[in-house]
Amino acid sequence: MNIWRNQDGVAHVAGDDLVDLFYGMGFVHARDRGLQMILMRILGQGRAGELLDSSDEILGIDTFFRKMNWHGHMDGQAAKLTPENRRICQAYCDGANAALSEKRPWELKLVGYAPEPWKIQDILLLSRMMGYLTLAQSQGEMERLFVEMVQAGVSEDKLQELFPGILGGMDADLIRKVRLGERIVNPASLWNRAMPRMMASNNYAVSGKKTRSGKPILSNDPHLEVNRLPNVWCEMVLITPDRWAMGASIPGAPGLPVGRNPDLAWSATYTFMDATDSWIEQCRNGKYFREPDQWILFKERRERILRKKKPPVDLVFYENEHGVLDGNPHEEGYCLSTAWAPARSGPVSINCLLDMWHAKTVEEGLALAGRMETSWNFVMADTQGNIGYQMSGLMPKRREGISGFVPLPGWKPENDWQGFVDPADLPRCVNPETGYFVTANQDLNE
Repeated sequence: MNIWRNQDGVAHVAGDDLVDLFYGMGFVHARDRGLQMILMRILGQGRAGELLDSSDEILGIDTFFRKMNWHGHMDGQAAKLTPENRRICQAYCDGANAALSEKRPWELKLVGYAPEPWKIQDILLLSRMMGYLTLAQSQGEMERLFVEMVQAGVSEDKLQELFPGILGGMDADLIRKVRLGERIVNPASLWNRAMPRMMASNNYAVSGKKTRSGKPILSNDPHLEVNRLPNVWCEMVLITPDRWAMGASIPGAPGLPVGRNPDLAWSATYTFMDATDSWIEQCRNGKYFREPDQWILFKERRERILRKKKPPVDLVFYENEHGVLDGNPHEEGYCLSTAWAPARSGPVSINCLLDMWHAKTVEEGLALAGRMETSWNFVMADTQGNIGYQMSGLMPKRREGISGFVPLPGWKPENDWQGFVDPADLPRCVNPETGYFVTANQDLNE
């Protein structure tokens, strides 16, 4: 394994094979961006109060991440990696740990924290965080805002004007009875720390039929803040004896979310697919109601948040088949239970991103991208002149006439998710007659 940098400081990593190569990638990430990686992990695990700052504001952030529970069940998720990709991920972790053992970020020395080794589970945690925070999260916040607007007395005419065509199944009288918990995290308090804000992005592809060279043009501007230190992206060139790839990586995880190899280039913007739903649960005595005549106990998940120089905080989260409850089911009344579909999936995105190394054609790249559980607009081009578009994301199937925007009675089985849309049925197109694609976070479901 060999590492060097060009005149612009871009790291080049050469390896004898993929295991050797991704060891080097992990080493570079941890050497250049070790603090960034570790801060992201601390946030995702809900341990900022334990390790960094015991303020009440940080307690709110820790509570948010403990409620999401992305750090739970990771051992089972890691086991779902393909054998080759598991070896690659472990090599990446080994490289990162080699760098961290040589040089611990000085900021962590100031707070007296010696970080635990980087693990495959940490890779999967960061993948979840990057797919949800401010992106999918905005959908859940908008649905929460809708409930607050109904409870504030906004008229149905105005609601229909604000949210045209997506209010099927609305029962305003029932929504007014819902007991809302407090908003857990003030977004500014989170994004101004370690997490970047994801804003509007754009990409385009022009077919080789419209260029003088006969080769396509691909451009991507993913608006992950660059006006911050450290930058979100880490540009890198990866080389083996028989293949190479270059593009933008995210410290903490192997692979190139956007980039190219000798045959194929891929780019991404966020789709704003609605993969977040809430259900209204009728609660009493720690149970929820299901038709025709069942009262079922919520599952209890207990979390202890440690805090520097302060007593720990013990929390109980209540879960059912719909998601995590926003409230205490021992108090009789109505509460919201919320789920984000990709959280129910395995490490598909990591498998697909690593397999992109081998993809040679637009068709191969789109087939990989379409399987990713998080929601993206992938636009691709290959050296044969082809261009293609594929929407990715674990899209819930809902009963006819229901968009998922309005919270529905959780006691009615017909309101449950009815599986997920096959990736082949998500929006997709290859070589359109127009000869180009453009995406900029607009609604492409039509």
